[in-house]
Amino acid sequence: MNHEEHRLAALIVDVLNLEDIRPEDIEPTEPLFDGGLNLDSIDALEIAVAVAQSYGVHLRAEDEETKSVFATLRSLSEYIERQVSLRQAS
Repeated sequence: MNHEEHRLAALIVDVLNLEDIRPEDIEPTEPLFDGGLNLDSIDALEIAVAVAQSYGVHLRAEDEETKSVFATLRSLSEYIERQVSLRQAS
């Protein structure tokens, strides 16, 4: 897990109040939904709000791209990094 993935994992643990899970327990390539952390749509909404507040990156609900972005910690982290880089470049 790289630094940005760890930072995002810590945000997820904090926002969702995952008391029995530490950020380092979240495997970057494990599914966040349907296994792995077994999150649900309410969790996704809470994460999306936290990502918008922390990174200024907005995720669209009910979008096929969003589903792939939320697939794993790594995919979410990479998406955020791309969006932040695009914003900084413009």
